[in-house]
Amino acid sequence: MARTVADEPRRRLTWPSDAPRVGIHLGVASGLLRAARRARQIGATALQIFSDNPTAWRRRPEAPRDADAFIAYLDRAKIQPIAVHASYLINLAGTAEPFASQSRSGLTFEIQRAPEYGATLVNTHIGSHRGGGLTAGFRRIAENVSAAMSEAPPGVRLVLENSSGGGDNLGSTIEELATILEEAAALSGDHAAALAFCLDTAHLWGAGYDVAQPDEVRRLIDRFEELVGLDRLALVHLNDSRSLRGSRNDRHEHLGAGEIGSAGLGAFLRDPRLAQGTAFMMETPGV
Repeated sequence: MARTVADEPRRRLTWPSDAPRVGIHLGVASGLLRAARRARQIGATALQIFSDNPTAWRRRPEAPRDADAFIAYLDRAKIQPIAVHASYLINLAGTAEPFASQSRSGLTFEIQRAPEYGATLVNTHIGSHRGGGLTAGFRRIAENVSAAMSEAPPGVRLVLENSSGGGDNLGSTIEELATILEEAAALSGDHAAALAFCLDTAHLWGAGYDVAQPDEVRRLIDRFEELVGLDRLALVHLNDSRSLRGSRNDRHEHLGAGEIGSAGLGAFLRDPRLAQGTAFMMETPGV
């Protein structure tokens, strides 16, 4: 199907270069400023972090003391965008309490706090309907996304990440991402422009997409452009995989050392349609 969402004001990020922004997810346990320096040291031009413990609901009451220095350092180094990856516990498709309420409030908190880290993107996993069915799951996602986007500060986008499809997780296909967009936009009104997506290459592989083949990568991007729109592709998580294609598993591997390989991953980087507005983040094990 072709896109049916009305054209909202475009909020796609741009940067002063035709080269793609290539960054990495770095830990901040030793401090935000140390992570910023590490990003510059390895030549990153974008950065993704956790704002807090990704496996806990509890959030620190305020940003770390070195947050302002972190933002200033990255600004001087021209490292942008900064993305915050939300807690792994968030499940936007679930209805069981207290987790449903915690998921909504947890995501809203991350979005509201993003500017304190200089972040313009808040990335989250979509979650599982846990046996509740596709219809109920999509409806719940739309409600939670709409609520979260209504709290987004100016310039901050909510980024929904595709899944590998295991455990009733939604968003494993481009068609499902398009459905989420349609339903969320219908509830969100003017806030719909703040919604964007992330394609994780390891998740695509686990879901059955043959992203080891450059031609298949181009067709996938074509399909995303048709159904969702490249103005909404804010991130590509550039990961190789240790899992078999279609296994529904998500096990990251160093780039070029896994089942996907450098040809397919390179096809994402070389696609000129992604050079502006889409940042690439590596989530490499052990970095």
